[in-house]
Amino acid sequence: MEIKKICVVGAGAMGSGIAQVAVQAGYPTAIIDINTELVEKGTAAIVRQLSRMVEKGKIQAGEKERIFALLHQDTELSTAAGADIVIEAVPEDLALKRRVFLELDRLCPDETVLATNTSSLSISAIASATRRPAKVVGMHFFNPAPVMRLVEVVKGRMTSPETVATIKKLAESMGKTPVETIDYAGFIVSRLLDVMLNEAVYCMMDGNRPEDIDNAMKLGCNHPMGPFELIDLMGVDVLFNVMETLRREMGDKYRPAPLLGKMVDSGHLGRKTKKGFYEY
Repeated sequence: MEIKKICVVGAGAMGSGIAQVAVQAGYPTAIIDINTELVEKGTAAIVRQLSRMVEKGKIQAGEKERIFALLHQDTELSTAAGADIVIEAVPEDLALKRRVFLELDRLCPDETVLATNTSSLSISAIASATRRPAKVVGMHFFNPAPVMRLVEVVKGRMTSPETVATIKKLAESMGKTPVETIDYAGFIVSRLLDVMLNEAVYCMMDGNRPEDIDNAMKLGCNHPMGPFELIDLMGVDVLFNVMETLRREMGDKYRPAPLLGKMVDSGHLGRKTKKGFYEY
């Protein structure tokens, strides 16, 4: 399958990052969200990142303009009908994702591949909202998408080998390394990493300070970021939701630390709200 145009649904941190990766790889890309404010916010994040690349000498100013010219901004989901591949990056809510895929299935030609950037939800459950489960696949980028090299390619029960091959080829063309994973909650990285992050929260609840836990893991395990720095970057709500998904599918050993729920209720979600385990 030849990929000429891409559409990203969701202009948040992940959606804007994925759209940036796509246009940098030379793909005309539409970025869509439910209102102009969200689209403009996501677009501004892309402009900032491209400007930093110019400042650091990674690209020339003219190249920045050429890349940005490939980006189209819209608030109408019908724009996705013109894409060969649609990558959904809306919040981690199964009902929401199923509604989006139901509508995309109605709008897009039969040959369009529908990919989800979910970090933990069932690809098969999302695909069941469509009439094309063979063309529904997980394409899980990592935050920040322009920097992180891995893409988890997740095959649902009905995803065709051709669809998996198309997504792996697309990831490689974007300069990423695809790893094929099984459609169980958390896939590979979230299932392993988020359990460690959740345990770090329990460790804090025992009385250890976040900064001490972070330093211990950076110095003792050579991690580039401490667990609380990473939770604040990814979002406290994201970790909480992934752990809830793991718990539902695999049992109580994956129960989220109680403090995570209290922080979500308080709106202390990390960098995006200026307050999480640290203040920003």
